Amino acid sequence: MENEKIMTLHPQGKKGVNILKRRYDVIRDFIMETLSDHSEIAYQELDKLAVQKLKDSFDGKVGWYVVSVKLDLEARNLIERVPNTSPHEIRLVTNAQLVNS
Repeated sequence: MENEKIMTLHPQGKKGVNILKRRYDVIRDFIMETLSDHSEIAYQELDKLAVQKLKDSFDGKVGWYVVSVKLDLEARNLIERVPNTSPHEIRLVTNAQLVNS
């Protein structure tokens, strides 16, 4: 379904955004694969890598979608901000972290 949409979540309970699922999936897969390759990564670096890799094939503003999907993945407890990092870094939530939450 080319026009199927998904309503994103926000980690602070704010209103999410309604975006095309195909775009969401591309950015989600990029974020999850990138975090699988890095134990932790600065958000700015993640955004820069996404723009470099996806700008020629993605039919939207890569940076805007990275922000929206990153927040959604945080709200779904799949990724998390690393505490006490500035600029903020993110990482995958591991099963051990899920058990202890």
